[in-house]
Amino acid sequence: MTLSVPRPASKVNLLPGDVGSLSRGLPPALPDTLFVLGTNGGMSVAPDAEFPLMFGRNEPDVHVCVGAGDLHVSRQHGYIAREYSRWVINNIGRLPIRLPGARLILTGDRAELPFGYTPLFIVAPKQEHLLQVRVTAQAPPPSPENGDEAETYERTPWPLSPDEKLVLICLSLRYLRHEPQPQPLTWKQVADELNRVRPKEGWTWRKAAHRVSDVRTRLSPSVPGLLEKEIAPPAGNALNHNLITELLITSTLVKADLKLLGE
Repeated sequence: MTLSVPRPASKVNLLPGDVGSLSRGLPPALPDTLFVLGTNGGMSVAPDAEFPLMFGRNEPDVHVCVGAGDLHVSRQHGYIAREYSRWVINNIGRLPIRLPGARLILTGDRAELPFGYTPLFIVAPKQEHLLQVRVTAQAPPPSPENGDEAETYERTPWPLSPDEKLVLICLSLRYLRHEPQPQPLTWKQVADELNRVRPKEGWTWRKAAHRVSDVRTRLSPSVPGLLEKEIAPPAGNALNHNLITELLITSTLVKADLKLLGE
């Protein structure tokens, strides 16, 4: 995307250099004004500015820099634009962007931003890069009391055998398609999907469930919430949901894996 020329100061402004966190006080602004803060500063954009704000690691090519020096972050990783009276974030980078609550915006996907403060994280292999966003409202909710800096987490893709990966792609189908409030497929649905893709292998729901159980057990020493004893009954889909979330956050599974299912 070609960068836009900044609008007049009343529409698009650079944030003061001493802004440590958007979770606290802001300069005076109209309702629906977008504030974005990255590694080396930030900007505010009025709702009628018609100004898509680009972010990414390569400072000369973006309006707000995030993940500088981390080559896993795309030069232009995404942009935030005004659409139908809402601010919408679009992920055009290679890595997912994590919203609060572990929801992921995968490559090629988009999500509406709520009013108030929203910390966003570009989920790189070794750390998460914080991009702070805030949309002003008529009566902003109380700011969360977080510090100026976000903790980073190790994110290493987990090794999977080809069979394990295929089963988990099927199990995670609704997540990889970025359906709203996704849930894991049932074991029968997983087996049906596997037999569609590999009709000669005779997949059963038990065989698929066994593969996933092996992966949960293998990851459980490092990842909480993968064993029945860690989940209050009834466990339902919680174990598989926790596993899928871990695999997406670590980029062990990515949207491009859908090509293995012919999508």
